[in-house]
Amino acid sequence: MQHIHILGICGTFMGSLAILAKQLGYRVTGADAQVYPPMSTQLEAAGIELIEGWDPAQLDLAPDVVVVGNVISRGNPVMELVLNRLIPYTSGPAWLAEHVLRDRWVLAVAGTHGKTTTSSMLAWILQYADMEPGYLIGGVPQNFTASASLGGSGFFVIEADEYDAAFFDKRSKFLHYRPRTTVLNNLEYDHADIFPDLAAIQRQFHHLVRIVPSEGLIIYPSDDVALAAVLEQGCWSPTQTLSGPKANWQFELLAADASQFRVRFEGQDVGEIHWALTGMHNLHNALAAIAAARHVGVEPHTSCAALGEFAGVKRRMELVGEVKGRRIYDDFAHHPTAIATTLAGLRAKVGAARIIAIIEPRSNTMKQGVHATSLGAACQAADNVIWFEPPGLHWLLNDVAKAAGGDHRAFRTIDDILQWLTAHSRSGDHLVIMSNGGFGGIHQRLVEALAHA
Repeated sequence: MQHIHILGICGTFMGSLAILAKQLGYRVTGADAQVYPPMSTQLEAAGIELIEGWDPAQLDLAPDVVVVGNVISRGNPVMELVLNRLIPYTSGPAWLAEHVLRDRWVLAVAGTHGKTTTSSMLAWILQYADMEPGYLIGGVPQNFTASASLGGSGFFVIEADEYDAAFFDKRSKFLHYRPRTTVLNNLEYDHADIFPDLAAIQRQFHHLVRIVPSEGLIIYPSDDVALAAVLEQGCWSPTQTLSGPKANWQFELLAADASQFRVRFEGQDVGEIHWALTGMHNLHNALAAIAAARHVGVEPHTSCAALGEFAGVKRRMELVGEVKGRRIYDDFAHHPTAIATTLAGLRAKVGAARIIAIIEPRSNTMKQGVHATSLGAACQAADNVIWFEPPGLHWLLNDVAKAAGGDHRAFRTIDDILQWLTAHSRSGDHLVIMSNGGFGGIHQRLVEALAHA
């Protein structure tokens, strides 16, 4: 039995890769700087041995190959020993491409926003249609028990991230996947820690376009200017467009909050969706998933039926508690556009009810202040906005709060946020906690604080 040791195993991608390796019959061990739920629980349940920290002694396990996550950099003591001992190593995306994706029909979902939700929708549609897809998703789809599975067919759905593969491979992860069906959801500037500007991201996206087969398919929104510029650089595959007046795939709203809508393909009605989700962003995600599923033989009416049973994704407007009439949500939003679309979707659903957004600017791009000038405007659909200003931030969220006008305020401790929410929230309020991290366990702490208030 070959033994792989994964560095950075508790990340969503690397943890999912570990589960696939275990299903393939490998002995799998791994290490990370911090080992904590939910990924640690999922990995331990799969029988994967976890090591906390970077003690080089972990290499005494004598793995056949070390799979290196993109959180690992030169100077890491384990990585330095790997290099010095000439231990074979590779990146996560490269290992996945060689051992899982080879000879499979890969359906990849790329873009700045909606990758996790759209790939979850697509995997569920194929599962509903008895196609037994494999999948790897950077989140936990509620319709499945884990974030990854080998599946039982030649189809594999993957969330295709543009982040780099490893410190020794600065290409985007998705360039390893060689997709046949490719969804390009949208494209904005993000990942300021590795991309200097939007053009650098567009370059990576065009590298992806270059490797889609001429018998493949590229699906993208007709009104995305940044993606249009990518495709204008050259495209060798058939395309289908979404949502615009001349798009191949269109919709007709049957409910203002997008909880019901009709789907059209080439001007013909092909199905209706009645589901638990809301928001125009989720409607657009659904169109992309339906289009991708049709490319592998799933009729749109079947996809619509499947999405009627789609339960969503953890941390995507997930209702985590209801206390004394206050509904508390957990949302992964990490970019002004994601914040704006999520809050707009909730506003359409709840009408005049009060929305309080509690936001932690945790992503590398947010921390650098790249989006500082647009954050205030992104929260227009909320009645109150609470900003968490963590230590070490090199720009002032208080300045954002003041510039935004309206009811914005910034706090430097979670205790202060909890105190304000306990004192000022009321029955009927919707409290949306937005962060791409754990946010100091604020979700459960808020539930408990309100329960005892």
